[in-house]
Amino acid sequence: MRKYLLLVVLSLVATISFSQESEEQPTLLVRDKPDFKDRLFFGGNVGLSFGSLTYINVAPTIGYKITEKFGMGLGPTYTYYNDRRFVNYRYETHIYGGRTFAQYQALESVLLYSEFEVVNIEVPDLLFTKLIRTNVPSLFVGGGYTQRMGSNSAITLMILYNVMESDYKIYENPILRLGFNFGM
Repeated sequence: MRKYLLLVVLSLVATISFSQESEEQPTLLVRDKPDFKDRLFFGGNVGLSFGSLTYINVAPTIGYKITEKFGMGLGPTYTYYNDRRFVNYRYETHIYGGRTFAQYQALESVLLYSEFEVVNIEVPDLLFTKLIRTNVPSLFVGGGYTQRMGSNSAITLMILYNVMESDYKIYENPILRLGFNFGM
């Protein structure tokens, strides 16, 4: 291993020495790095369901493209939930929290995705006498299909699985999610 390391160091020194001795210095091509704002992308999800079970979800995101294929981001999430399916019981709550995510564009239309989310939700206390607020974490992994819509926007359909066990199960696997991204 030391021989290989010594060989690499010597070849680098020789290359640097040789390039300093040559009369004509090659011009280096400087690639323009994209500005910070050019690496940002925006998107999110919206979910709606009306009837005896009303569900309204808004979850915008902002992300940063670390490379052309890999991006990370974060965003808030808010859900209004009203369940009137049972005669003697009605459950209405506001669920809010935040999430961080990472995504990798494996192929032109295939997206690999992971997300960590923590939401604050009302749940029954141990004696079922009142509702108390608690934080519920979730870890989603999965992927999806991305369809480009123009030069820098896309629509994505993902299948995700919540792999984190919790006392309060607020998601049923698999989770289907439809999202939009702008600035991709």
